[in-house]
Amino acid sequence: INISEQKAFFYKGDQLVGVSLISTGREGFGTPNGSFKIQQKDKDHVSSRFGDYVDAQTGAVVKKDIDRDKDPMPKGAKYDGARMPFFMRINGGVGMHEGFLPGYPASHGCIRMHNADVIDLYDQVVVGALVIVE
Repeated sequence: INISEQKAFFYKGDQLVGVSLISTGREGFGTPNGSFKIQQKDKDHVSSRFGDYVDAQTGAVVKKDIDRDKDPMPKGAKYDGARMPFFMRINGGVGMHEGFLPGYPASHGCIRMHNADVIDLYDQVVVGALVIVE
């Protein structure tokens, strides 16, 4: 994962087999640098921290883009976690997953990828695979 280029490079052994545009952590939510291993794979992952507060009865959004660590839940609301399809955890709450790619760092620390790229990676990578973030 190359943060400055906002690209991921995929290798099978020493051979480059793919490149993907990505979006990493924005200011205040940086993606950690280092060598990591895939710790978990979850095709239908939902964030336990970031998402929306929605009306408990109607499901209408009451407060959008919340951080459960900072934003108190309004009365009559419930938490609706952000979807992170094809999640591959690498460090704490940080992982690679499908998501919006605006062309610059915009996530809460995760590495977002295009749908087709992340599905292909998810299908091929195994828990324990090496991920280098620099």
